[in-house]
Amino acid sequence: MKHRFSGMDRRTKLEEMANGMYDVLIIGGGITGAGIALDAQKRGMKTALIEMQDFAAGTSSRSTKLVHGGLRYLKQFEVKMVAEVGKERAVVYENGPHVTTPEWMLLPFYEDGTFGAFTTSVGLRVYDFLAGVKPEERRKMLSKEETLGKEPLLRKQGLRGGGYYVEYRTDDARLTIEVMKKAVEAGASAVNYAKAEELIYEGGKLVGAKARDVIGGGVYEIRARKVVNATGPWVDTLRELDRSKSGKTLRLTKGVHLVFDGSRFPLRQAIYFDTADKRMVFAIPRDGKTYVGTTDTDYAGDTVHPRATAEDRDYLLAACNHMFPELLLTAKDIESSWAGLRPLIYEEGKSPSEVSRRDEIFVSPSGMLTIAGGKLTGYRKMAETITDLLARKLQAEGFGPFAPCATRTLPISGGDVGGSARFPEFVREMTEKGKQIGLAPESAQRLALRYGSNVPAVFDRILSAQQAGTGRGLSREVQAMLLYAIEEEMAATPVDFFIRRTGALFFDIAWVRQWKEPVVSFMAEQLGYSDEQVRKYAEELELELKAAVVPSEELEPVYS
Repeated sequence: MKHRFSGMDRRTKLEEMANGMYDVLIIGGGITGAGIALDAQKRGMKTALIEMQDFAAGTSSRSTKLVHGGLRYLKQFEVKMVAEVGKERAVVYENGPHVTTPEWMLLPFYEDGTFGAFTTSVGLRVYDFLAGVKPEERRKMLSKEETLGKEPLLRKQGLRGGGYYVEYRTDDARLTIEVMKKAVEAGASAVNYAKAEELIYEGGKLVGAKARDVIGGGVYEIRARKVVNATGPWVDTLRELDRSKSGKTLRLTKGVHLVFDGSRFPLRQAIYFDTADKRMVFAIPRDGKTYVGTTDTDYAGDTVHPRATAEDRDYLLAACNHMFPELLLTAKDIESSWAGLRPLIYEEGKSPSEVSRRDEIFVSPSGMLTIAGGKLTGYRKMAETITDLLARKLQAEGFGPFAPCATRTLPISGGDVGGSARFPEFVREMTEKGKQIGLAPESAQRLALRYGSNVPAVFDRILSAQQAGTGRGLSREVQAMLLYAIEEEMAATPVDFFIRRTGALFFDIAWVRQWKEPVVSFMAEQLGYSDEQVRKYAEELELELKAAVVPSEELEPVYS
């Protein structure tokens, strides 16, 4: 039986959830919640998940978009974490090669820099060992000439050489969506825009939550034997609702990224470099763009809408112009940006960059399990740890037995391509199929890379659009992607489509401006928006477009 995951079924799904009894209710639909839902459901736990915004709308769509092993954490002697997340990189890649790509990273070192030839060499060798790096991806040390050969834009003054090693680039939001889809395929129930407004107790024990449908109205009581708080930046808010916020608390820090067109910032090679204040920053080429990040500053503003400020912009521009001095980048060169929050566990006396990225689990007197901290890369292992705990607790109460964890070798949705080794061949095959239905080769390839083994479902919708004639002024390709997002990925608003289902608002903002009106119109027709909703969602999209463009009052280059 195919489990539907459609934006048209949200209300029906909430009614089903209100009429059911679950082993586990997960509150929070980022990568951590999605990972727990998949693991728990695959083990045989009846699992429900609710998310107050869209899936991945918080931290999980606003990261540096790297499944990386955390090389910089070696400096803080976080050896166990580096070993764990380093090994997880390969697992995430094998299970979803369509959303994860190996990326050779260049770490240049300078006579006045944080790293020298010896420390870089030793650090990368330790990293290779801890992370269990494949022989063909182990670090190489480069001379000054070899380093400049890889990236001629680098500052030449004081350059001594570089370390060359592999990280993994990802589409964080699509990774989250694909994990969620796999959980739903396994039988989990998941709904976005369903906010846990009240917790339900019986005899002091937490037994569920009252969820308000943010889009359609109505409140639904969802009951479960165990409740997991996986709300990222909001974990303390939910702990307050549970009256269990004590001991360790969250510390939110903000990370900002800037995006430039490749013609203005023609970076050939991903670079990991240190700044004047001894922080580390990434500059990464992606699909004809270059993005740079990240900042790391304490944050106490609006958790739902963190924004990049002129100060954030100037910090990153200064870092870029120091490392790539020939570019003379100014604020007007920035095409788009994003800001995200890191939900870290508070540690007294540490700067934002020094705070550990480790995850921790708290169990409240009512029985609520909270998972806090952690990194995108370690999501599957974090989910395994908390699901092990859920299994022990449920079995102690007479439920189960449950199967062991199976996610280590389980392809996520779209990942059934025969593993990473066969993925290039799969893309070639699908590109040919796309050409047969009239797509340009680059369009067909782009779709195959984005959707992996789900791309035939997008091609089917392109064929249907061809036969029916496209509606609302959309191209066949855009209409097919949009229909797939609504019917198979629970996209409910235009912002869901333009940010979380395609990443276009960050990496192709001109495309968003081109298609925004027909997309709003088509979604209104498909999802039955009221006139008020049409206005609201169009305004929300305009706000996101505006927020993506950082204020650009000062147009001179900014140097550190």
